[in-house]
Parts: sequence; C-alpha cells; structure tokens
Amino acid sequence: MHRLSALTDLLQHLLKWLLLAFVVAVLAGTASAGFLFALEWATATRLAHAWLIWLLPVAGFAVGWLYLRYGSSVEGGANLLIDEIHDPKKIIPLRMAPLVLGGTVISHLFGASVGREGTAVQMGGALADQLTRMFRLNNEDRRIILMAGISAGFASVFGTPLAGAIFGLEVLAIGRLRYEAMLPCLAAAVIADQVGLLWGVQHTHYAVPLIPALSAWTLSAMVVAGVLFGVTGKLFAQATHGLSALMKRKIAYAPLRPLAGGLAVALAVWLLGTDKYIGLGIPTIVDALKEPLPAYDFLGKMAFTIVSLGTGFKGGEVTPLFFIGATLGNALGPLLHQPVTLLAAIGFVAVFAGAANTPIASTLMAMELFGADIGVYAAIACVVAYLFSGHAGIYRAQRGGHAKRHPAKDLEP
Repeated sequence: MHRLSALTDLLQHLLKWLLLAFVVAVLAGTASAGFLFALEWATATRLAHAWLIWLLPVAGFAVGWLYLRYGSSVEGGANLLIDEIHDPKKIIPLRMAPLVLGGTVISHLFGASVGREGTAVQMGGALADQLTRMFRLNNEDRRIILMAGISAGFASVFGTPLAGAIFGLEVLAIGRLRYEAMLPCLAAAVIADQVGLLWGVQHTHYAVPLIPALSAWTLSAMVVAGVLFGVTGKLFAQATHGLSALMKRKIAYAPLRPLAGGLAVALAVWLLGTDKYIGLGIPTIVDALKEPLPAYDFLGKMAFTIVSLGTGFKGGEVTPLFFIGATLGNALGPLLHQPVTLLAAIGFVAVFAGAANTPIASTLMAMELFGADIGVYAAIACVVAYLFSGHAGIYRAQRGGHAKRHPAKDLEP
C-alpha cells in the first residue's frame, strides 16, 4: 500500500511539472520566436540604412527614459530573476517582457553591440512567473518555474535544448545544481525549442570541417586556449561591470548614460569605417569557423560590447561572447598549431563558459551546435576557462555555491 501511494505521488509530481513546463514552454517559445523575427527585421533595416547609427544616442536616451519612467521595478533584468529564485519576494512584473523586447530591438535597429539571450531569458522568466499567481504556487515551486522559464528562453533563442536545460540549473550558483528542477527545466527547454521551430524560426547552422584525432598536443592546446578564454571572459565581465558603475557615479540621470554610449559607438563606427563590431555579428562568427580573420577582431567586439552594455543598452551578453570567443580562437589557431576552425568553435563556447560560470551548459552547447565529436575538446577548454575566470561573472546575482578549487594546504614541517 505504501509503495502504491509513493508511486501515485510520483506520477502526480510528473504530471504536474510536465503540464506546467508545457505552458511555460509555449509562452517562452512563442515570445522568443516573435523576438527573433523582430531582430531579423531590425538587423536587415539597419544594414539597408547605414545612417541609422547616428540615431543610436537618441534611441539610447529614449529606452533609458522608458525604463526610468516605467521599468524601475524590472531594471535588474536577468539578475532580478536569479535574486527571486534565491530569495523569493514578489512576482516579476509582466512589463519586464515587453520592455526588454522593445529595448533590445531598438538597440539592434540603431546599432548597439548587444546580444539576445538576456532578452529571451527575461521574457521566459517574467512570463513563467505569472503562473505563480494563477496556480498559487508556493515559494519552492515558484523557484522551479522561474528556472524553467530561464531554460525555455535560452533554449528557444539559440536552438539548443540540452544547453538551455542545464543553463537554467547552472547559472544560479557557482558549482551547485538543483536537481529537483531538472525535469521541468528539461521539458520546458525541449518543448520551447520545438515551439519556436513550429513558428518558423530558423537558427544559424554552424559547421566545423576538421576535428583532429585526440593527441597529447591537441589536448594540451585546449588547456592553454582554455586559460586564455577564461581570462578573456573574466576581463569582459569586470570591464562591463566597471564601466556601468563608473557611469552611474558620473552621470546621475540614467537616460544620459546610453546617450553617451550611443554617441561613442556611432563615432567609433565612423572613425573605423566598419559596422563589423555592432549588432549580433553572426556573419563574422560564421566566417571565423571557415577561414582566418584579423587577429584584433575579438578586441573590437569586446570594446563595442563593453561600451554598449556598460552604458545601459538593453540586450544580452552571450552572442557577443560567442563573437569574441570565436575570433579569439581563430587568432590562436596558428599560434597553437591547431585548425583555426576548431579553436574558433571552442572559443565560441569557452569564453561564454568562463564569463557566465556555466561549463556544463557550454560543453553541451558545443555538441549541439558543432556535433558530438567536438565534445572532449569543448569540455576541457570550458572547464579550464571556468577555473581561470574567477568567481565574478556577467551575472551579478549569481552566488558562490562551492569554491572552484580548494586552496592548497600548508605542508607540515
């Protein structure tokens, strides 16, 4: 009788979370599809009208004013979601979704260097949290549904359901996973990805033409590259947070910060004579996986993204990190005597692993995007990047679950 009761409880738990995950996935997947279509339009429009870059300061001011006037309660973005999972206080206002959607599309339309994952994650979390009130979920269930929303948003915007599922678990605390949320996160990620495909979303397809056989030197090269990728991720996070703090100290009126940043980006585009480092930069990422590129490309993208995000433009950090990692890996290929395409693919995920402290999700993403054969190389580089990126990442609300390494004990005399 006891076994029957336990089985019934387990089946009820399974059914409950599959149904909730399905609802979250439909909401997040649909929102991500609309967002990706809007981004496609914004990018095409900007490329067709290069003069739009000169309106970036005005666009930055407008978005800053909208957030000051209507979005102060959701200004924390993805960090607000993480804080609410750690310490539930109040339901995420639904306005987070349309505000970050509009703000990110405007940022891309006029030429800021920002990504898309932050927007999809915020929309997924905000939409998922509305179910808290609807189904009267307790705090523990609310934590799980927010994590499912994060996973669904990440998976549907990149087309990587396994990486999305683990990202929702891994991003909350360094070195600690909440396994009780694995089923809802996995179900929400897989279904949200399929919902996006049903809406007609077409994700970028990447290919790595040459993956060499395992050897001592190839594995050693992955370790060396992983160190550099991790340090790069750390510098990116520190510089972005540092510029943000500086702008807040120097410019009290929030809308003026993206105005200043937009002016700096527009002038830089004009002076350099290229728009290579603004927007998502996906064409350059694709090129990095095919052929050698200028060794300074990763520095250009870092500078433009740090200025854009650090001055308050809305969007994500992850796609710019893909660009930075892929172009840095491309540059390291000849130095480490490895195919540039291989190291570009490894850098694509490893810089993200270091900056976000998510080595498992990053490894799975490599396998989903480039094929299972790259798994061992990606795992080594992502773990090493994670170890060398320090304990501060792009998400301020991320907590320290466990130390990345135990300090060496003093030797006994």
